[in-house]
Amino acid sequence: MMKYGSLILEKKEYVYLKRILNISGYAGDHETQKCLLSLSEELKTAQIVDDKDIPFDIIRFNSRVTVLFENGIEKTIQLVIPIDRDVNNNKISVLTPLGSALIGYSQDDILEWDFPKGKQQFKISKVTQEETFSGIDVII
Repeated sequence: MMKYGSLILEKKEYVYLKRILNISGYAGDHETQKCLLSLSEELKTAQIVDDKDIPFDIIRFNSRVTVLFENGIEKTIQLVIPIDRDVNNNKISVLTPLGSALIGYSQDDILEWDFPKGKQQFKISKVTQEETFSGIDVII
């Protein structure tokens, strides 16, 4: 169930994401590769918008996201570029199974995602925006 009907990404973040997906070559274990391939497929139908037009509740780089899993576990993470990942502080890279599942979705969306331990359904219960990722200009 998707509020906006497709993924929504900000233009620069989309270009960056396409680039790191190409560079990473879907590196990592088989399960992570599968998740990144799924994300690549979803990007083909994503809406790409300017920064000023992106809805406030869309998950983008540096968004803080609370997810509620079907087993009742709630987890809050911050979605970051790979170099900023810090598992101890719940900063999850977009190149992980959970990170690739979340980007471009919005608050109240319900997702089913194929995680390494099998399919899981979860709801995005809250999205808050931290400072948007301005370093992207330097990288592109």
